[in-house]
Amino acid sequence: MVRYNPVTEGVLARLSEAVGAENVEADEETLDRYKTDEETDPKYFHKPEVVVLPGSTEEVAAVMKIANSCKVPVTPRSAGTSVSCGAIPVYGGIVMLLERMDKIIELNKEAMYMVVEAGARTVDIQKAANEAGMLYAGDPCSAESCLIGGNVATNAGGNKAVRYGTTRHQVYSIEVVTPQGKIVELGQRLKKCSTGYCLEQLVMGSEGTLGIITKATLKLMPLCPYRFDMLAIFTDMEKAVNMVPHLIKAGLDPTSVEFMDNNFVRAACDFVEIKLPHYEDGSYVIVTVETYSEDELEMKMEKLDEICTACGATDVLEADDRVWTVRKNALEGSKALSKVSTSEDLVVPIDKIALCINTLTEMSKKYSFRLFCLAHAGDGNLHFQILKGDMDNEKWVDELSRFHKEAYAYVYSLGGRLSGEHGIGYKKLYAMEEYTDTVEMEIMKDIKRALDPNLILNPGKLINVTEKSQA
Repeated sequence: MVRYNPVTEGVLARLSEAVGAENVEADEETLDRYKTDEETDPKYFHKPEVVVLPGSTEEVAAVMKIANSCKVPVTPRSAGTSVSCGAIPVYGGIVMLLERMDKIIELNKEAMYMVVEAGARTVDIQKAANEAGMLYAGDPCSAESCLIGGNVATNAGGNKAVRYGTTRHQVYSIEVVTPQGKIVELGQRLKKCSTGYCLEQLVMGSEGTLGIITKATLKLMPLCPYRFDMLAIFTDMEKAVNMVPHLIKAGLDPTSVEFMDNNFVRAACDFVEIKLPHYEDGSYVIVTVETYSEDELEMKMEKLDEICTACGATDVLEADDRVWTVRKNALEGSKALSKVSTSEDLVVPIDKIALCINTLTEMSKKYSFRLFCLAHAGDGNLHFQILKGDMDNEKWVDELSRFHKEAYAYVYSLGGRLSGEHGIGYKKLYAMEEYTDTVEMEIMKDIKRALDPNLILNPGKLINVTEKSQA
């Protein structure tokens, strides 16, 4: 185990000098607020010793230099929307908030790019791009509240990933502060590059363990003028998930393919007080198609309707804003039903998504918890929300552990992995160790030690690494 030093009065004084005393908070109320992110289970909570709010890349670098010299751990935090305990300060120390750094620095329509600070809200980036007639394709379901720095650090996915890819596919370059407080720009605004290691891709998705992202240059693309959202309702869940491979093989190139089981449909409808068709018994598949031609859209709509009907859809309707409101509130709706719950984020090859959903849903029936399922079905990414309900803690821990053991082993047998978009964080740290190839894991640990020799940056996340002398 790594031993860290406490945040002393001397450290507080140096932090105050670096970012301004008004941006250093150590009162009990503030510390209590940052003991968790979206996690609701108290067993994961850890209080920081101080919260700092730098206002520039240079101030981030100054904080990291102080932390590195004093061997105090630093947990970078965006909006705190992580569901993998990614922003919880496992070892105390400093929580670094990037919310003051919220500027959209440049939007260039001619060259189709945008430069933003890490604290810019994702929804504001999307709106700025749309107002300029452009599209920023990153679209996590938490876009209204999450920040772009967190999206890049976790390689966030979302509703449009099936067509456009995840966040890392939307980024040209990033400005990064290393664990030792150096500032570097990784990547360039290029279509292709074969010049050395692809370090920007290494840092993106590393969950704040290899560097703190302070700025990003984002890719923009023309906004499709034609769009249609279709809701296919199934009263047989198996038919719903079995339709997905047919959609992908049909060459429709959908922007999104979203699945919600009836548990999620009812919970989300109740949460936002919207009653949709087949509320009582329907599983939903929401499909979005976008084109640059009206004729192409008409052709794809007809083909989509044919596939849904052939696969046994009870109803095929236009998905209006109410449907997307329900989809985007699915997670919050389920959480309202249980004080303690946990989110599972698993990914399998696209052709295995139906088999995986059906198998794991069936597997869950021998347990006492409630299991809700939704999926970014078009890219093989499925989410289970598992609700504790009224069972006692001992039974909850036991059942969850046994289900995880079964489910993770099954997912890996299909060629899947532990996370498609939420990341490993603290929550899946030991599962990552168990299911990752030993050579692959040692490479990751060597990279971490090389870039962060004091292991101060977001410790306790992603990989369980010790100092080299202890390894």
